[in-house]
Amino acid sequence: MAKEFARSFYDGMPWRRCRKAYIAERIAIDGGLCEQCHERLGYMVHHKIPLTPENINDPLISLSHDNLEFECKECHDREEGHFIKQRENRSRCTFDAEGNPVPIIEREEAE
Repeated sequence: MAKEFARSFYDGMPWRRCRKAYIAERIAIDGGLCEQCHERLGYMVHHKIPLTPENINDPLISLSHDNLEFECKECHDREEGHFIKQRENRSRCTFDAEGNPVPIIEREEAE
């Protein structure tokens, strides 16, 4: 979800045109694969240098294809740190039949 300061930028025609052109470019290059994992189709256009109130009006940051990546939702969420707070608040262990703590192995740790 867009930060409040960027809402009007993402709703504007310059961004919509830029995003559409970038997706078309990526589709022409590799069928629109995620630029991170190269396994799933891209889903979101991501700014490599994150937009801030200070740089959002700089077209070399906000509208330049050099600062964009087409990413699948999974890669985008991992890169942006989505859901980290939810993971941090989860229990770090569970309990076996005898009531002894058993650590929870995260999927990323197990791989």
